Amino acid sequence: MIFAGKAIKVEQQPSGVALLTLDLQGETVNKFDSLTLTELKDAVAKLQTVPDLKGVVFTSAKDVFVVGADITEFMTWFDSEDEVLAGNLRATHQIFNDISALPCPTVVAINGIALGGGFELCLACDYRVMAETAKVGLPETQLGIYPGWGGSVRLPRLIGVDNACEWICGGGQKRADAAFKDGAVDAVVPADKVVESAFHLIEQVNAGKLDFMARREEHTAPMVFSPIEKMMIFESVRGVVGAKAGKHYPAPMAVIKSMEKSISQPMDKACETEIAGFIKMAKTPVAKSLVNLFLSDQKIKKSASTLIAKSLTDDNAKVQKAAVLGAGIMGGGVAYQSASKGTPIVMKDIRQDALDLGLSEANKLFSGQVSRGRLTADKAMQGLNSIVPVLSYGEFSDVDLVVEAVVENMDVKKSVLAETEDHITPDTILTSNTSTISITELATALKRPENFVGMHFFNPVHKMPLVEVIRGEKSSDAAVAKTVAYAKAMGKNPIVVNDCPGFLVNRVLFPYFGGFSALMKEGADLREVDKVMERFGWPMGPAYLLDVVGIDTAHHADSVMAAGFPDRMQHEGTNVIDHLFSLKRFGQKNNKGFYTYVEDRKGKPKKVYDEEIETILAPTVTSKTELTEEDIIHRMMIPLCIETVRCLEDGIVASPAEADMGLIYGIGFPPYLGGAIHYLDQMGLAAFCELADKYSHLGKLYEPTEKMRAMAANNETFYGNAAK
Repeated sequence: MIFAGKAIKVEQQPSGVALLTLDLQGETVNKFDSLTLTELKDAVAKLQTVPDLKGVVFTSAKDVFVVGADITEFMTWFDSEDEVLAGNLRATHQIFNDISALPCPTVVAINGIALGGGFELCLACDYRVMAETAKVGLPETQLGIYPGWGGSVRLPRLIGVDNACEWICGGGQKRADAAFKDGAVDAVVPADKVVESAFHLIEQVNAGKLDFMARREEHTAPMVFSPIEKMMIFESVRGVVGAKAGKHYPAPMAVIKSMEKSISQPMDKACETEIAGFIKMAKTPVAKSLVNLFLSDQKIKKSASTLIAKSLTDDNAKVQKAAVLGAGIMGGGVAYQSASKGTPIVMKDIRQDALDLGLSEANKLFSGQVSRGRLTADKAMQGLNSIVPVLSYGEFSDVDLVVEAVVENMDVKKSVLAETEDHITPDTILTSNTSTISITELATALKRPENFVGMHFFNPVHKMPLVEVIRGEKSSDAAVAKTVAYAKAMGKNPIVVNDCPGFLVNRVLFPYFGGFSALMKEGADLREVDKVMERFGWPMGPAYLLDVVGIDTAHHADSVMAAGFPDRMQHEGTNVIDHLFSLKRFGQKNNKGFYTYVEDRKGKPKKVYDEEIETILAPTVTSKTELTEEDIIHRMMIPLCIETVRCLEDGIVASPAEADMGLIYGIGFPPYLGGAIHYLDQMGLAAFCELADKYSHLGKLYEPTEKMRAMAANNETFYGNAAK
């Protein structure tokens, strides 16, 4: 044994080759925390002293290789002084540089996921053997930073500048075939052959069939381009990346600038260039926001797993078979999502044409996966066949969980739920896919209200990552946990919220729409409002979003919210939503709302501005107000942020992290801001309250709560308080 630690062990094989195995004790995955990095440094130092070492194979004892750096630990690096952060980065660079300089060939056996720092370790080795099922990548730009341990220096030298920019700026995970095609790995083999193949590669080097020293020189030397070649490469890359990244996410453009400089430098100077650029990115508000989102996402996933483990046994945690009531587009989307992730599902409706529509929707989604190469035709057919369309309850005897997705009407839902309860087992969980109707009230129609919860999907089901799991007054922990488990099995991110009008997402969204309605009342141009909010970072402006949601749906939800929170969500007279609803302009669903819609070449609705809308909306305009871009942003964002805080204060959502992730996943809140609560923390509550007071004449939607003012006076933050 050359080295034995708590995360790493190194054994010398009879062949004279050393096997370095990563196996962080007490963790399900390997990650680069301070312990692992310290042991890696010590292990490499030991390897440097081994005489006649024939080679080193790096591998993992876990199903993954290394998932990356331990963000929870390395967040402290970001807050340190520049010199301290630079020193920490240099220390890790030195470890990887020492691996690159070992006096023998090095091969990494990538048996599973190797991301971020994990893949940077792979890049420091001479050769890479990858399992067919593994994935590699440098996702740091998704955290507002870029590779800081040599990734932006080594990858372009390995796979070329164009490919490296695409890998790093895109931040995606690459499958084995794509990694091999680009030249990032040298061989792709079955997972059980990856270590064996790594040893075989070293044998080839030692037999003189491969020259590892020549490869090292090639991959560490400066890259040579003429000024014209270099300019053409980077101008092209900047154009493509800049269009995708936008102004709110500076890391992709920053790493391009860093690579443009570092590719022509010797390795030591290139690493310093990377370090200098990394430090600038680590200090940006965007990095803080995106890292906070990552940590919040991890917290939510952990909370969901804890809830399931606490409330259910392994035997009853998994939903073996589900059912959806109500076919059509929504039911077909739920059925597809369930079937595509391996849970068979019964799809029931009272009309054959609705079942046909639901199956058609599911078939379209499966076909899309096949055409994009994400699914084989056989797997797609297998998934489609696991959706059983029925007109009766005959298939419900062995169903574990039912999703009711019928029309958004209290009486209809109560009737359907009560009828369904008579055809399922006493242990089956009933859920309602409602966006606004009280789960507690719906439960009054049931004999077993403890087995009933809300399960609010967002449309389109296959794209939207959030599921709100709504706990009614009588919902049991086991019912909530089973619903959370099913949502996770469907590939969704479940957030548990308590019952109230609109729950979390719609309760927060409608004050935002209220801000928009007030702007329209004052004669704002809907195109300008949409453009301003899209420039601010929303995926679509409020008028376009209302058309996508459906004006009829929004009108119904608006009335529910007004009845639930009359002090701030009730409005006098007819607003634009009421007006368009009265004219049956329902948005995309009938091709006319704020915009009109025509099919594009792919058959998808394309919005078109029709000048006629100005005349149509004229009766709702009561005044003409000069509005700046800042006015529009503030008047849209202030009500949303305050209502999010109210949801926290009322206990509708358990934590700032869950509130922020709900808005990110549910309505596309700009990720670079980190969510509404993080946005308030970054701005400072004192500054926010002062800003809100400038718009106090607009009503209670713009009035911060007393707790917010108290926190502002004490200079407190929501995330800081949550940690106490």
